[in-house]
Amino acid sequence: MADATDPVVLVLNGVNLGRLGRREPAIYGRTSHADLAQHLVETGANLALAVEVRQTDDEAELVQWLHEAADRSAAVILNPGAWSHYSYAIADACREVRQVIEVHISNIQARDQFRHHSVISAVAEGTISGLGLGGYDLALAHIAATV
Repeated sequence: MADATDPVVLVLNGVNLGRLGRREPAIYGRTSHADLAQHLVETGANLALAVEVRQTDDEAELVQWLHEAADRSAAVILNPGAWSHYSYAIADACREVRQVIEVHISNIQARDQFRHHSVISAVAEGTISGLGLGGYDLALAHIAATV
């Protein structure tokens, strides 16, 4: 179980991810963001990680959270949503974070052409795409194995 001395992992979800369970369930599933957050906190605790899950539709807020992660030396699991494809501000903020794993619920390579490129991938340690919400679990397992 996680405790106050465990490594911190911020799971940061961007634009539209607060609509999980309601927005395009054929692509993103029926699990709500609240249920995903609870699952990740519990999974993290079992891996001796202190997990905090946040979601925002405000790009500036996401940048602030990345700065906080850098200042706290926290690892980050990041699903920036559509910002993946064009937010150089988020990519620049990621450069300061000690460990960033990019997660996409859907396979962005199998979707619209504009989704095929992520400016975040170049600054992330790795990218998990197309494995549904299980991609977050894989990212947590990777972080637990590398701290």
